[in-house]
Amino acid sequence: MLKAAFPGSFDPPTLGHINIIQRAAAIFDELLVVVAENRRKKYLFSAEERVSIMQKLTVDRDNVTVALCDSLIVDFLQKREIGILLRGVRGLDDFSYEFELSMMNRALDSRIETLFMTTDPKYIVLRSSAIKELASFHGNISNMVPPLVAEALEAKYR
Repeated sequence: MLKAAFPGSFDPPTLGHINIIQRAAAIFDELLVVVAENRRKKYLFSAEERVSIMQKLTVDRDNVTVALCDSLIVDFLQKREIGILLRGVRGLDDFSYEFELSMMNRALDSRIETLFMTTDPKYIVLRSSAIKELASFHGNISNMVPPLVAEALEAKYR
């Protein structure tokens, strides 16, 4: 069985995230979507809300599960015996950042391989931070996030 993990804050999840999940689910036998909880970061959605949203968005994929991680991703993957860390990249800035993280993770555990998956070109400009800002001004985000996420954002900014 080929297992991979796709971590992210998913605050909120975008159509770009969903695209990566769908494509990865077609490649790997099991895909674990890992909702990261960084104690130093301020989130719009709570960890529980983000996990629930991701579970609802992936319910149609039998080989996709969702879990919360509040530790180092390397430790999290070791406990679950997952050796592939999947990261989505939109461009050079993302790649540079993700490359540095992959080197740090590799230094912590050389058995974990990081694979980079490029985004579909139509999602290249989607950033969760920009979507939250647009939603806060009641802008149209329907082509950036799934309907469930658009409703959740609307409720947050009501």
